[in-house]
Amino acid sequence: MQFSAFGLHSTILRGLDEMNFRRPTDIQYKAIRPILAGDDVLAIAQTGTGKTAAFAIPIIQKLVTRRRTAGRGIRCVVMEPTHELAHQTCEVFRAIGRHTGVKALALYGGSQQDPQIEALREGVDVLVATPGRLFDMVAQGHAVIDGIETLVLDEADHMLDLGFIRDIRDLMKRIPRRRQTLFFSATIDADIKRVAYSLTVRPINIRISPKNMVSRNVTHSVLHITMDEKRAFLERIYKEHDDCRILVFVRTKVRAERVTKAMARVGIEAASIHGDKTNAERASALESFRSGRVRMLIATDISARGIDIPAVGFVVNYDLPDMPENYVHRVGRTGRGMDKGYAVSFCAPEDEPELESIEQYLGGRIDEVRLTREEYESTLDFSAENDNDWQALLDNEERDSRQRRKPRRR
Repeated sequence: MQFSAFGLHSTILRGLDEMNFRRPTDIQYKAIRPILAGDDVLAIAQTGTGKTAAFAIPIIQKLVTRRRTAGRGIRCVVMEPTHELAHQTCEVFRAIGRHTGVKALALYGGSQQDPQIEALREGVDVLVATPGRLFDMVAQGHAVIDGIETLVLDEADHMLDLGFIRDIRDLMKRIPRRRQTLFFSATIDADIKRVAYSLTVRPINIRISPKNMVSRNVTHSVLHITMDEKRAFLERIYKEHDDCRILVFVRTKVRAERVTKAMARVGIEAASIHGDKTNAERASALESFRSGRVRMLIATDISARGIDIPAVGFVVNYDLPDMPENYVHRVGRTGRGMDKGYAVSFCAPEDEPELESIEQYLGGRIDEVRLTREEYESTLDFSAENDNDWQALLDNEERDSRQRRKPRRR
């Protein structure tokens, strides 16, 4: 089946062709028709399956074919949990709708308001926003949302996990009761279902759920090593795979900076992305990674969630995630589309509870990389880090370990 079978406007088909979108993915095939029909939708699909285009295509189609009502208010709002996702999703709308005249704007904090205010004055059809900046603009009278026809909650599970439910419910009070509401996510639980059904009217449920929660394109495994030797194994992966990008996940912002500096000590240039970085710094790090100027990006879960970076060859879970579902999101950064990908998790003895939770969530064991004593020791000898205060490094690891053993709040 081709996109033309949906009866899409010729300008949209032209945009899709320029993006090399030939045939709809499973989630696009199942979601486009009910969205065009005006139904509320609750859609669950793995990362890398084309969820953004699944709602962007029919929304643009409706904007192109239906006349604007009186006024120049915003017709669609897409809520995103992070700056990077807001920017990325907005770019998808712009690319698909480049020949349609549909105007999309990304709205998020940490950036200057004046250009955003000017764009809103000129007229915006699709507003892709994080909650904080959206409400700032609404309160100041710059964003008029009482004419919204479609509301999209993207990465819905992450929105709820970050505590945005109050913002979402507040938004509902400000927009028309008669609207279309779309939930899109890679994972779902009872909380998301409860919220989704409270905010929608008889939603169409769409679930692309293969037996294996991790894409078949991804070979994922676990490597049991000690905490203080993770750096050496990360260094070896980098140097033995000099033809691919490597995305490294760590637990905290402090860990991101420490691992970045540790790589610099062995001659590896890595970029880092986390919540303490400015928008400009985060954008620069992502662009360096996308362009290939830097082959290693070290990230926390919140900063990297949902980011579509092409041709990531390796995902390394330097730290295992606290929440098992984040494992699926992490390894989904590689093996996207038709590409093959690899993911390896470093598991120290103190990480075993997290590994057990992940395997329970996946419903099976993760394949273990088994090393001989010689292979293990050769990796430590392989490391170029030989002129450092190892006691200080070990002390840092011990502090991290103690912090991770504290009770976690959900």
